Amino acid sequence: MLSDAIKTWAKRIKRDLHALYLAGRDPRVPWYVKGLAIATAAYALSPIDLIPDFIPVIGYLDDLLLVPLGIYLAVRLIPPQVMAECRAEAARRQDRPPISRMAAGLVLLVWTVGALAMMVWIWRLFPV
Repeated sequence: MLSDAIKTWAKRIKRDLHALYLAGRDPRVPWYVKGLAIATAAYALSPIDLIPDFIPVIGYLDDLLLVPLGIYLAVRLIPPQVMAECRAEAARRQDRPPISRMAAGLVLLVWTVGALAMMVWIWRLFPV
């Protein structure tokens, strides 16, 4: 059935995102691949998109194209043995999502800076 296939595909994507997060912290992975793996996982899990989702059709293109492309590229660049170990670990931890205080802090910082910049812009636009 199609819905079962979609659910299986979604679980595989979720597992691979977690595996990329784990691979990004593995010392056997080259630094540039770590950057790609962590950036892909962070972008997929972040509430901030390059193109906002409320824009019809185009808003979901980044989620439908960039995330799978980033996953594919990172998986191809990570050594197969390391990726297999990370996938196994991600499957074992499937019930618990990865917790990154640094990523949460970074998202909070970006939103805070954005809000402050917006307040300054409005204050300069409408001086008291």
